[in-house]
Amino acid sequence: MSIAEGRVSGDVALLRRYFSTTRDFPELRNPHVEPPVSDAVRARAKPSAVLIGVVDEPGNPRVLVTRRHRNIRFAGHICFPGGRVDPSDESAIATALRESEEEIALDPAEVDVLGALGDYYTQAGYRITPVVGLVSTNVTLSANPSEVEAIYRISLADMLRSQSYRLRHRTPTRGHYSYEEKDIRIAGPTVSLMIGLYESLLAFQASTISAK
Repeated sequence: MSIAEGRVSGDVALLRRYFSTTRDFPELRNPHVEPPVSDAVRARAKPSAVLIGVVDEPGNPRVLVTRRHRNIRFAGHICFPGGRVDPSDESAIATALRESEEEIALDPAEVDVLGALGDYYTQAGYRITPVVGLVSTNVTLSANPSEVEAIYRISLADMLRSQSYRLRHRTPTRGHYSYEEKDIRIAGPTVSLMIGLYESLLAFQASTISAK
């Protein structure tokens, strides 16, 4: 299954307009070429949330991602900060902010939460809610040594264009998208969330242009 062709402006103002005017956030689709997540896996999926944190660096907004520690599950994967919902969390937003503080010392007060996209179901049995927020430009971050090996800032502009994603077929019926920027390679559910945000903004951008 291909992703929508195009490019989003990459403007933080567009993010603000999208979340301030959109009320219906449908479930994010799986863009990878693979069997769909089964009903059984979906039924027992563990609720979790991640933070797509956008640092509005002048002229070049960046998105925070982390490399998971080699001694934990999904070792070495690059992903958004986040994790499973705790019973004490009031919402998916609370989960994303709590986990981000635990993983990279991101103070919730430094995040202007815009909203949450639709849920995404993974083959590994998670229901992920991606929370989008703007992070203070001069924020100070620190990796939790037991969970995170490195913190990166990837280009929002590159993330929001179809040419940034590559589909590699492993078999004629199975293939997976990835995103690469310098020595950073992002795949799996994280790249699905990136594509989900890109396609949501692309459709919104097109609708606003056609409405003029």
